[in-house]
Amino acid sequence: MVPVKHKVKNQLKEKVVLETHYKEEHLPSHFSYAGNDSMPITSELKIVLPEEDVPSGIWPVFRMMDESGNFRQENTARHSNSTKIVPEQYDLSQLQSALILQYPHFADQLQSSILLQPSKNDYPDTQSNNTLLRAHRQMIRLRTMDTILHNAQRQGRISFYMTHHGEEAIHMGSASALQPQDHIFAQYREAGSLMWRGFTLDQFCNQCFSNDLDLGKGRQMPVHYGCRALNYQTISSPLGTQITQAVGAAYKFKLEAMANPEKEAAISIVYFGDGAASTVDFHSGCNFAATLKTPMIFFCRNNGFAISTPVEDQYAGDGIVSRAPGYGMAGIRVDGNDIFAVHAAVAKARKLALETSTPVMIEAMTYRQGHHSTSDDSSRYRDTDEVQLATDVSDPLVRFDRFLKHFGWMDDNGVASIEDEERIAVIRAMKAAEVRPHPKLDTMFTDVYHEKPPHLVRQEEEMKRHLTKYNIS
Repeated sequence: MVPVKHKVKNQLKEKVVLETHYKEEHLPSHFSYAGNDSMPITSELKIVLPEEDVPSGIWPVFRMMDESGNFRQENTARHSNSTKIVPEQYDLSQLQSALILQYPHFADQLQSSILLQPSKNDYPDTQSNNTLLRAHRQMIRLRTMDTILHNAQRQGRISFYMTHHGEEAIHMGSASALQPQDHIFAQYREAGSLMWRGFTLDQFCNQCFSNDLDLGKGRQMPVHYGCRALNYQTISSPLGTQITQAVGAAYKFKLEAMANPEKEAAISIVYFGDGAASTVDFHSGCNFAATLKTPMIFFCRNNGFAISTPVEDQYAGDGIVSRAPGYGMAGIRVDGNDIFAVHAAVAKARKLALETSTPVMIEAMTYRQGHHSTSDDSSRYRDTDEVQLATDVSDPLVRFDRFLKHFGWMDDNGVASIEDEERIAVIRAMKAAEVRPHPKLDTMFTDVYHEKPPHLVRQEEEMKRHLTKYNIS
C-alpha cells in the first residue's frame, strides 16, 4: 500500500511523518528453543518476588518483539494491521514516541530504554550518538569477528575460539542496561558485553593472538578476555567459579553503599550457562547472595546445550529461573533473542537489586547456533536441520534487522554495507595483531605477588640460565 502522510500531535511534536499499513500477522502465544518445553509468551514485564506466588505451570517468557520484527500487541492473537507510524529516519526521540504511541502497554519500558536514547556524546566506535544503531552494528561486528577468528583457528593461526552466534541480543541488550560502574563477571560467551563497553577489535585480536599488547600478557587462552578499566573481570575456564566471586563483589558494593550513601551505586552481574547452573558454585552463590542480600543479577543464558549435554539431560524441572523462589530470590524469564526485552528485564532487575539490596535471577532463553568451541563438533549430538531451523526462524540479528526495516532505518544494502565495513575492520585488526611479538618472558613472574617470593626468583634465574645456555633471545 502506498504510504500516506499524516500529522501526529503531542509525542511526535506535530511533525509530519509517514504511516504504512502492514498485513495482519499471527501473534505467537508459545515458543520453544532446543529441548525446552513449549513456553507461554507474555508481554508483561513482571519480576516475580520471593513472597509472591510463583507462576502456575511453566514460567512465561517476557517478550516485546516477535520474530517478524514487530512489537507485540496487547491482548490480541494477531499483530495489528492498523497504521504504523514511521518517524523521521534516525531520529531516536521520534522513534521512541512513535513506539509509545502505538504500543502503550510497553510505555514504561520504551520510555526508560537506553537503546532509544541518544548518548550525550558520539560513541568512539561509530562516530554517532545513535544508541540503537550502535547496538545493531555491534551485533554485526561481533558476528563478523566470530566468523573470521573461528576461521583463523581452523587455519592454525590461533589455538582456540568460541563463537556467540545466535546469542548477540543477550550481550547488547543486557550491557546497554547496565552502568559503567557495574562489574561484569562473564563465563566465556559474553564478549559482546565487553564490546559494548568499548573493548576494541584490536584488543580482542591482541588477546586471541597473545601478543605483547594483550592485557593478559599472553597468560590466558584465546577468548579469556578481561579489562580492569571497563570493570570486566577476566574470564576463568573452570565452570561456575565466577558466580561466587560476583556475590563477593556485590557484598562489597553493599557495604560501601552503607558506609557512603553518596557514592554512585553499583551492582555485579554474573553470566553463566544452563550447564553451569548444575555446579556447586551456582548453589553456593545463590544461597550466599540471597541470605546476605547482595545487589546483583544472576543472568543465565539457557542456550539449549552444555557443550554436548542437552537441557533434557541437564534438569527435570522448569529451566533455571524456577529455582529462584527456593533460594528466596526474585526472578524473571525473558526471550534472549529479543534485544528490547532483554534490555528492559535487565534494567528493571538492576533497579530492583539496588532499591532492595537483593539479588535477581534472569533466565534468557536462546539457542546456540554454533559449535560449543573449536574443540567441538555439534553435528555429533544434534541434527543440523535443528540448527538451521533456529537460524531461519529465531535469529536475533535477523529479528533486529526486520524491526529497523519496518521503520525505514535499514535495508538489505545497508546491512550488506555494514557487514563489509566490519569485515574489513576485523581483518585489519587481526593482521596487525598477528605480526606483533609475544610478551617478554620475564612477565611470566610478575603481577601475582607485590614482591617476588624466593621460589619465583629461583625459577626466573633458572629460566635465564637455560636461555643463555641455548642462545635463545
